[in-house]
This record gives sequence, structure tokens and C-alpha cells, in this order.
Amino acid sequence: MEETAPLSATNRDHWLSEEQKLSDRMQEAMFPGGEKAVEKLSKQNKQLVRDLISKLIDPGTPFLELGTLAGFGMDYPNVPDVIGGGVVTGIGRIHGNWTMIIANDSRVKAGAYFPITLKKHLRAQAIAENCGLNCVYIADSAGAFLPMQDQIFPDDGQFGSMFYNMCRMSAVGQKQITLSTGGNTAGGAYIVFLACESVMIHQMSYSFLGGPPLVKAALGEEVTAEELGGAVVHTNISGGCDHICQSQDEAIGRVRDILAHDSSQELHINRCQEVAPYHPIEGLYDLLPENIYRAIDARAVIAHIADGYPFREYKKDYSPGRGDNTICGKIFLKGIPIGVVASNNSGIIFHESAQKAAEFIIRCGKDKTPLLFLQNSPGYMVGTASEQAGIGKYGANMVRAVSNVKVPRIQMVIGPDHGAANYGMSGRAYKPHFLFSTMRARTSVMSGASAAYVLLTLEKRNRKAKGKEMSPEEEESFRQRMVDKYDGEAHPFYNAARLYTDGVIRFSDIRDYLALAFEISLLKPIPDTVLGNFHF
Repeated sequence: MEETAPLSATNRDHWLSEEQKLSDRMQEAMFPGGEKAVEKLSKQNKQLVRDLISKLIDPGTPFLELGTLAGFGMDYPNVPDVIGGGVVTGIGRIHGNWTMIIANDSRVKAGAYFPITLKKHLRAQAIAENCGLNCVYIADSAGAFLPMQDQIFPDDGQFGSMFYNMCRMSAVGQKQITLSTGGNTAGGAYIVFLACESVMIHQMSYSFLGGPPLVKAALGEEVTAEELGGAVVHTNISGGCDHICQSQDEAIGRVRDILAHDSSQELHINRCQEVAPYHPIEGLYDLLPENIYRAIDARAVIAHIADGYPFREYKKDYSPGRGDNTICGKIFLKGIPIGVVASNNSGIIFHESAQKAAEFIIRCGKDKTPLLFLQNSPGYMVGTASEQAGIGKYGANMVRAVSNVKVPRIQMVIGPDHGAANYGMSGRAYKPHFLFSTMRARTSVMSGASAAYVLLTLEKRNRKAKGKEMSPEEEESFRQRMVDKYDGEAHPFYNAARLYTDGVIRFSDIRDYLALAFEISLLKPIPDTVLGNFHF
């Protein structure tokens, strides 16, 4: 393993400052409504949703929370922010088994479902299905946000998909357990009724297809929520629920009891002894340049993340300066064998580096080695020489390999993430098991500077065709607007709000997050890779 590049205190100061912004945003996400919202819950004898999760998972074990920063700045009708998406999702251990937990946060618009809420809920279910996890739902929701029903109710990927997913996972033995801690009305009632087993709390939980106001309007019947669909009704009369409890703590214990007899999960890969990295993970603060577009030494980055075993690099000496812009090789991460595809130097992907990466991905697919993509690439190389050398063909081969390889894949964005490099490096559209970003990540079709140049050129051409010219002041104003727009939309907060990433994490947490994510991803056997009409 090579030594790291010269360290920089300026880099450290910058990234610690950026991560303080991340901490502030995380704090805001975890406490929507502030103390007033906490007091309101307390009056209802309810606990904070993350406190319930903490009691649900095994003591002293981690909770891998996902999508924490969802929902900021969505600007829905009269609702500028849906903090956290109004739902908490993540993976924790229950009796030693990794379990997906999806919990409504009633502090956010009474737990109502907005488009971003659905996206976060469905993403959590997709991860659970992909990794073979049981699901626990902590349900307390006002249901669909009715002013946006056309974007929530009728389509695939909307409200009904939550229940479709529950049915499919239940059918293959992935348990679906619901703890109702509040109201579950209309379609939301199915979160209780479709569960393999469900738990309700006396005089706190309610579940019905039509609430008291709708019953009054439709039938003229006067009825209370408790009489219509309380815990006693569904455990003693309708049979729609399996367990009745008197408090949230008792209900949490009951959910743990339900899952106590599951078989222990096993890792479908040979794990070796963990060894500390060659360099402490905190060294990334000095190593990674403050300038997002400055070249990096990917081998040094790997030396801070991987276990301190030799880095078995693939084709290290192939086409120096071009093939070297993407490095490939095998590492151990807390004892788990991993294949790495990492952007190096400027990160621009030349045809040689694309060819090498495609070959390596295929080999990892054949020997069933999971893949980590360390993304720091502004794109594939352009220009006449590159096109004639076959960048389109070799780039397509890299994309084809990523699309078809069956091993678990995780993308970690540590820099530019632009254009087709997003595709070849296993971006969101390529369905990686997990996708994480850092505060250094910038995900967009191109950088603000590049977009401004292209769009300004087009704008000047269009105006000239109409017999008009742009003054230098107009050019600069237009250019700056485009830079601000594209750079703003590339920022990790913007992407996290829209769930283009599963989480924005600190440099110091990269090793821990990746190890947990790979462990969870390896709970299902790895199928054989079939590449179809692959052409070199």
C-alpha cells in the first residue's frame, strides 16, 4: 500500500467546518417541531420515535439510519419542508438479526404521507427485500396528504406499493411486523391488517378503513375512534390484530418477543480477522482536498478505509496516466473481502480505465466478491481522440458490467459525480444495495462551471439568431445564475433531501458505515452472474 499524499491542515479545517453544517442539519432532522412537539407527544403518553427504536433494537448495538436528511426544501403546497420525510427508517439488530425498521414520526404533519415520505418508505422496503430482512413498522400516520392525492395514491410507486411490498416479502418468509402507536386510517389501515403479526395499544391505537367523520357522512352513524377501530375491537372482535398492550414499552417488548424465535442470520462470505487500517480514518480530513475538482490519491484513501492487509491491485501498471485514473483491486473491510473500483488522480475515465474496470467487475461477479465504488469522477473522457479510441464502446461495457453483476454493490461518493461516470460507477439508477455521500460529494449531470459554459453558448447563439447580443454584464449574470443553480443542485444536502443518496456521512464514519452495509448486504446468498450479450 502506498503512502498518503502530503497532508493539509487547511483541508481538515474546511471539512470539519462542512461537517458541522451536516451535524446542524442532522439535529434539525431529528427534532422537528422542537420542544413543543416533544411536549405534545408526552401529553399523549407517547415517546419519541427514535427512543422507541432504541428500545426495540438490542442494547448497545448500532442503528444504521437511512435518509435522515430527506424532505428539506421540497416546497410542497403550503409545506416547504417535510423534515426527515416524516418517517424514520434504518436497520438495527433484534435478537442478533438485522431488521429493517420503518417508523412514522407523528411530529411531522401528524405522520401524513407526502411523495417524499412514500419514496423513503419504499426505498427502505426495497433494501429489506434485496437483503432478505424482516421489517418492523411503527405506525402512527394521518394517511395520505390529501391536497397531493394525485401524486400519492393512484400510481405504481405510490401508496399501494407499500402494501404490495409487504405482501411479497411476507410470501417469501420475510416477516412483516406492525406496532401501531396511533391512528392508521383508510389505506394506512392495511399496515396493521397485512402484517404477519400486529400489535396495538389500548386507547392509543386505532385502525379503520373509514374514520368516524367518514362513517358519519356515509351512514349517519355516530361512533368514537375506540368503538370503531380500537385495540379491543381488533384483538377481541374483528381479529384484525394479534396482540393488545397497555403501553408503548409493553408493545416494544411484545414485538421483540415475536421475533425472538427466528433463526440466526449468517454471512454468505468467508470473513477473516479484522485488522486496523494502515492509516487512521481521521486522516481523510487532511488528505481529501478542499477543492472538489482537485486530483486525489485513491490508493491513499483506500489505505485509510481498508484493513491493513496488502492491497491486491488489478492491472496496476496498465496504461500509466490513463488506465491509472480508475484503480481496481481487492481489500478486506473489517474482515470482509471486497473488490474496489476507485476514481484516481483527476478521476476522468479514459477508455483504458473503463476497459480495466469492466474486466475487474466481471471477475468479481464470477468469484462472488462484493464491490465498493469510490466515486470521484467528473465523467468519461470526450473529444475526437477519445471517441476514435472507443470510449463509447468501453464506457458502455463498464455500464453493462455494472448493470448485470449480481454481487452486492455499494457506492460511496467522495467527490465529483457527473455525467455517465455516475452510471459506470454504480449510481442510483443501477440499484446499488446502498449509496452514501460525503460533504465533498457533488452529484449532477455536470459541474456548475461546465453547465454555465454550455448554456451561455446556447443562449448567445439563440439571441444572435434573433438579431440580439448579450452585454458582458448580461453574460456574467447569466453565467453566475447557471453556476449557482447547478452547483446548488449538486450539493449533498439537495441530493439527500430528494433521497438520491441513502445518507450523508462524515469522513470519520466511512469505514464503520461501509462495513455495516456490506455485512447486511451479504445476508442473502450471492447468485451467479450472467452477463448476456457482453462484448469486449
